[in-house]
Amino acid sequence: MQSSPANSDVTRSKLIPTSSDNSALSHELPLISTWMTFLIATACGLIVANLYYAQPLIGPISQALGLDPKASGLIVTLTQIGYGLGLLLIVPLGDLIENRKLILGTMVLGTLALFCASTASTPLVFLTAAFCIGVGSVAVQILVPLAAHMAPEAFRGRVVGNVMSGLMMGIMLARPVAGFITQISSWHVVFYVSTIVMILLALVLSKALPQRVPVAKLSYSELLKSMWYLALHTPSLRRRSIYHALMFASFSMFWTTTPLLLAGPEFHLSQADIALFALAGVAGAIASPIAGRVADKGWTRPATAVAMLCAATAFLLTHIAPSGSHCALGLLVVAAILLDFGVAGNLTLGQRTIFSLGAEHRSRLNGIYMATFFMGGAAGSAIGAWAFAYGGWWLASCFGFALPVLAFLYFLSEPKK
Repeated sequence: MQSSPANSDVTRSKLIPTSSDNSALSHELPLISTWMTFLIATACGLIVANLYYAQPLIGPISQALGLDPKASGLIVTLTQIGYGLGLLLIVPLGDLIENRKLILGTMVLGTLALFCASTASTPLVFLTAAFCIGVGSVAVQILVPLAAHMAPEAFRGRVVGNVMSGLMMGIMLARPVAGFITQISSWHVVFYVSTIVMILLALVLSKALPQRVPVAKLSYSELLKSMWYLALHTPSLRRRSIYHALMFASFSMFWTTTPLLLAGPEFHLSQADIALFALAGVAGAIASPIAGRVADKGWTRPATAVAMLCAATAFLLTHIAPSGSHCALGLLVVAAILLDFGVAGNLTLGQRTIFSLGAEHRSRLNGIYMATFFMGGAAGSAIGAWAFAYGGWWLASCFGFALPVLAFLYFLSEPKK
């Protein structure tokens, strides 16, 4: 690949080893089987769910710990901060350290944090555990590139899509599962059960995952420095990161504000009813394997446009019927499915694109991509809560609609290949 940094993806650098033969970059890996794809997808869903269990439980956790209501947002925010730092500081190590050990090491940290959360009786202990849960959950973003390494180029999109469908299922199921368990028991049980699940999962992965030893001979500081180089000289990475930052911001805005809308005076839904509503979004996870297959056929560009338009349309649907009516509730369910479909599809299309840029820096590319759009999601949650407080669903949905529209307008400037 020989072209100028201004118009090329991942140009040569002494900090970024390149090779046309992926097998030269690590010990030869077995081709991924259907069973291994299923295992990694399941692992991704179970691990990523740890990031979202606390979101619907902020009220009961704050009350039990005696946490000031004004500081209750830290329960979610610290987990997000931990995850974001892990994406930038731990995930890139997948290009430097044997991947199975790195995955299991981060899982151990997350498991210990979950156990501490399950037994916490003071705000300091729980908030520290919440931060470490976020850091430990980045194991999922080491697993996804590992699956891509094991997949042949012709089917890489399909494999990534199948794995990402598991991840999206974990995201969407975490909230209702946490709500249901808390309703019949307590929030402590949510974290205790997840601790046991993580221990069992780590044991299975330690036996099933193959070893992958990267050949990169960089120091940790050089590894981090190379990420800046990749971000500056990889146009498609920058584009896909911005696309999904805007898309994920709209996703976070929707799922932050709709529980407030449904519990409010217009719909009067109970916590259990809201949990059932959240289950509707799981249907959108089918977009991931579809997007992966579409990308393998070379249709990434039109599929990206469809994903963005789906997300924008979802917010428009919520204004067709009178608020509080049965029709309005039905349209909210359709909007949830359509939004999740667009966001899940765009996520897979983005990962399929960046995983094609080179196996030798795949973990670093994934870390940059994920960290960028995760910051977008955090901003979306914050803006959504503010907008709903000041202007209700109308103002929040206006922001939600504008974000995928901005992504689409930026997408239109993408040079056609």
